[in-house]
Amino acid sequence: MQAYLLEFVNFMLRWLHVIAAIAWIGESIYFVMLDNGLRKPKAAEDRDKGVFGEMWAVHGGGFYHNQKYATAPAKLPEDLHWSFWKAYTTWLSGFALFVLLYMANPGFYLVNPNSDWAWAADLSGWQANMLALAFLLGGWVVYNEMCKRISPNMDRDGILSLAVAVLMVVVSYLSVHLFSGRAAFLLTGAVMATAMSANVFFWIIPGQRRMVKAMKAGEAPNPLDGKRGKQRSVHNTYFTLPVVLLMISNHYSFVYNHEYAWVLMSLFIFAGALIRQFFVLMHAGKIQPAYPVAGAALIAVAFWIGMPANSASEGAASSEGPSLAEVEAIIESRCVACHSASPTQAGFGSAPAGVIYDTTAQIEGHREKIQEVVASKYMPLGNMTGMTDEERDAIAAWSE
Repeated sequence: MQAYLLEFVNFMLRWLHVIAAIAWIGESIYFVMLDNGLRKPKAAEDRDKGVFGEMWAVHGGGFYHNQKYATAPAKLPEDLHWSFWKAYTTWLSGFALFVLLYMANPGFYLVNPNSDWAWAADLSGWQANMLALAFLLGGWVVYNEMCKRISPNMDRDGILSLAVAVLMVVVSYLSVHLFSGRAAFLLTGAVMATAMSANVFFWIIPGQRRMVKAMKAGEAPNPLDGKRGKQRSVHNTYFTLPVVLLMISNHYSFVYNHEYAWVLMSLFIFAGALIRQFFVLMHAGKIQPAYPVAGAALIAVAFWIGMPANSASEGAASSEGPSLAEVEAIIESRCVACHSASPTQAGFGSAPAGVIYDTTAQIEGHREKIQEVVASKYMPLGNMTGMTDEERDAIAAWSE
């Protein structure tokens, strides 16, 4: 019953997280599009009352007329729309999922026993949990300090963007050496997502509140509040596509178990940012296909790097390879405790990713995947069932 309860809570939290993320990212993308798509108002009366730009749109059978004021409008309504709960709900639900799935079983999901850094490979579960929290907090602190120190007046944002790009490469590199592959990709995305939510919480919304307060008091708002909010919003919009990719990467072990996983991660982050740049410019009326082409090129490079090597021993059936019965015996003793229609491993209410090895046909149908995750030592998780190197070699030599 406890395992079922955890699975159900996981299910509902994931649903909430996805809904909130769609709402937040969708609204963010819409406002970036709106901001870049504004045109100088045609009516003199609009220009006279401080309208900076406007957009006419049609959607859902209705017509919309959006206007942006460069300074304070003559009067602000009491029911002013604010955008922040979607951001907070996305982060809170995501962090709750991280606690439920990863921090509840850090020995399986966080610790990287194959790390090149001996101290990281020897971390205990609670130490890995503390390191993961420090990683998230440290990522935000470093990013925030970079913004404050490199471009405090928003006049050096180009240099800041390059610095943030370098930071993400460093975060990618550190994550794959500190944590297990799947957790490394997730935590890199979580560092970016934490920065996005923290930008809203610490800078964008407080700045907007100060601006509204000044306007209602008949005072001129501090222009830095508007500029800083725009700076952090721009960063958020370039983070969106990479974050979404990193959050769904846990389904693809060929990426996060690769020897150069941090390089693949960096390439995907930059590819997402370049593709996002194309749409940002497109909404401003500038079609520059070089950006998506460059993004696709980076994805192609990632594909090439991640491509499995074909050794001479692969593909050549070995007459001395293990029999299917021998492989079944290994999987029965090392894998079926979790990968079964009725898992016996504590904490598992259902088979991970729905992969089941209860029958010979099910095992044969997953041969290549089994060989991949066993060879990379991603499975069994944390090697909790004690699979030996000899058993891994036997599975690697298994042929059809």
